[in-house]
Amino acid sequence: MAKRTFSSFEIFLIFLLVLMTGITVALLSLLFITSGTIENHTEIGGGSSPSTQGPPATQGPAAPQNSTPPWGPTTTQASPTPSTPEPTLFQNFSGYHIGVGRADCTGQVSDINLMGYSKTGQYARGILTRLYSRAFIMVEPDGSNRVVFVSIDIGMVSQRLRLEVLSRLQNKYGSLYRRDNVILSGTHTHSGPAGYFQYTTFVVASEGFSNRTFEYMVTGIVKSIEIAHTNMKPGKIFINKGTVDGAQINRSPTSYLRNPQSERARYSSNTDKEMVLLKMVDLNGEELGLISWFAIHPVSMKNTNHLVNSDNVGYASYLFEQEKNKGYLPGEGPYVAAFASSNLGDVSPNVLGPHCTNTGESCENANSSCPIGGPSMCVAVGPGQDMFESTQIIGRIIYDKAKELYESASQEVTGPLASAHQWVNMTDVTVWLNSTHTAKTCKPALGYSFAAGTIDGFGTLNFTQGMMEGDSFWDTLRDQVLGKPSEEIKECHKPKPVLLHTGELLKPHPWHPDIVDVQIVTLGFLAITAIPGEFTTMSGRRLRQAVQEEFEAYGMLNMTVVISGLCNVYTHYITTYEEYQAQRYEAASTIYGPHTLSAYIQLFRVLAKAIATGTVANLSSGPEPPFFEELMSPLIPNIVDRVPSGTNFGDILLPANATYRVGEVVEVTFVGANPKNSAENRTHQTFLTVEKYEATSATWQIMHNDASWETRFYWHKGLLGLSNATIQWHIPDTAQPGTYRIKYFGHSRKQDSLKPAVLLSFESSPSVFEVITTW
Repeated sequence: MAKRTFSSFEIFLIFLLVLMTGITVALLSLLFITSGTIENHTEIGGGSSPSTQGPPATQGPAAPQNSTPPWGPTTTQASPTPSTPEPTLFQNFSGYHIGVGRADCTGQVSDINLMGYSKTGQYARGILTRLYSRAFIMVEPDGSNRVVFVSIDIGMVSQRLRLEVLSRLQNKYGSLYRRDNVILSGTHTHSGPAGYFQYTTFVVASEGFSNRTFEYMVTGIVKSIEIAHTNMKPGKIFINKGTVDGAQINRSPTSYLRNPQSERARYSSNTDKEMVLLKMVDLNGEELGLISWFAIHPVSMKNTNHLVNSDNVGYASYLFEQEKNKGYLPGEGPYVAAFASSNLGDVSPNVLGPHCTNTGESCENANSSCPIGGPSMCVAVGPGQDMFESTQIIGRIIYDKAKELYESASQEVTGPLASAHQWVNMTDVTVWLNSTHTAKTCKPALGYSFAAGTIDGFGTLNFTQGMMEGDSFWDTLRDQVLGKPSEEIKECHKPKPVLLHTGELLKPHPWHPDIVDVQIVTLGFLAITAIPGEFTTMSGRRLRQAVQEEFEAYGMLNMTVVISGLCNVYTHYITTYEEYQAQRYEAASTIYGPHTLSAYIQLFRVLAKAIATGTVANLSSGPEPPFFEELMSPLIPNIVDRVPSGTNFGDILLPANATYRVGEVVEVTFVGANPKNSAENRTHQTFLTVEKYEATSATWQIMHNDASWETRFYWHKGLLGLSNATIQWHIPDTAQPGTYRIKYFGHSRKQDSLKPAVLLSFESSPSVFEVITTW
């Protein structure tokens, strides 16, 4: 190999990496606190649970959610008496009892990394839309069996998050909601907060564990299930399927081409274009909600974004819920629409494809690299003029197809409900390749191309996709800091060149999970497979086919199998064996080695057979996953908020103009406080309101909040606790002429000497202006 030379810029980056690595190792050794005392709860000046489906334009707080003891086994312990009585179930009907619920799970919107791109410095600095947990409960008429599906506007479900949710459900409902019949699925937005993980790889990427955000998310998920449980009513479910065009491309097409030609010939596209949709109504035909599964990465919002939001699939939910909940603010109203993730591993919404940002030429090649500038210049772009417009365009395409399928859905889902679940040690699965030969999965490891990133968001350093060999410099640096990977793990992962041997790194906690959930729930002829990661297009197709064949072999014919992604625990990507040989980003991130997909197919076949033969009770539960109590605290400390001399929190620094027209942007800047305080003290359910004066009643009516797509809340962090907050309202075509005002709501952190800190709520003076025309 030719001797490698480094540019001055690369040397500077390497110096920063070494410095950051040293700091990280020191912090991993020193900065630990128990999860019960992380971000001291005594600082909270008040609180309430996340907002839910309430009446229009209300901001009132709900009762606080109490914390619970750590999660424990659910299969052998005696069930506690539920504190919430089971709703009376009317049994004499055909269909299911159906409950839907939605609750805020946004977490903190400042001083925390956004989860998904793993880009250093991509901290949250405000909010574009709120994040929600959307829960759906289906129960047989006699109440004998039930399943729960929850779609959550977060990057992925962490194991710690799931275990804590299950613990709280067990404390409240006993054995009603369990590990086998509750699916938690992340939408995979890359614009939600990080900080809710327990494995070291993700803790380091999050720059610590944020108990503030973790509690907010857990409370919101549990609250959404509670609402669905309370609101159950007899109803029917209808299913429909259709093709979505113009919303996606395959971002690793050269890897896809590694799959057998005979297999590829069975499909018309290198992405899954089919949307599967469930429509839920009560027996009177009143609409309750929908669940849609469609394979697309929510990365229309780029890694330059700093506003918390739910990306393209969240925008589809926003449009559908606003359509069905007329007269309600976003996030309110009874109707719930979830656009859940599927086998999105190699699927991008940036449909114009990858181009070199410096020359404009295509960089659709095996290494996603440009002749000048390398991989950092190769970026895929969406259909819009900017990422906001691209998010809306892709989200509307998804919404339009869902609306079409929803309105024409006529095939009723009927039949019994069932669920099966196992915990599996994914580092030690024996895979039968044929009747005589076996292979094994590996201890987790990440390959070199993992550090390259993708065309949707390239890595910080100049790594390249498709790397088949390591680099002596990075190998030496890794060996000095983390130790050498064993020959066993290097051999097991071939042809992947191992960059990080995470399965052999156990301090301060394991860097990746060993114990992984596999789970299937069935509603009559529909099977939902809960996938603990990101399956590529062909991986998802193979799993669906295998599960369908297993059901058919034991008498359950014509099953519809859907892939539900990012469920229960996160394990990065799952490629096919053939795609693994190319070692692009997705393959380098297939952490259990080249036979990972075959192992999952084998495991899910076991679950399908158990359901089909009625032998779920005979399944072993498997080894229980850990729940770590001591995790690294956030690197960004809590500090007291301060104001400039002569001002107060919420004072207007730059007021709105006197008049605006439709299509213009209203902008007001206030004396601010750190928005993360509002994730602890939730006396305000929004950071902003846009209100219109109604002369007939002499009242101000809330037209928009911070969950509205038309508003943006930016936080500008200064020095020594000083900050500003800027609110924008992008005036929509539907705005009526009249008098409007913008208000800002927040919480400031105050601490007197020798006293604990307290959080104090405030609201701004209004900035009043006129909208003078609707054209």
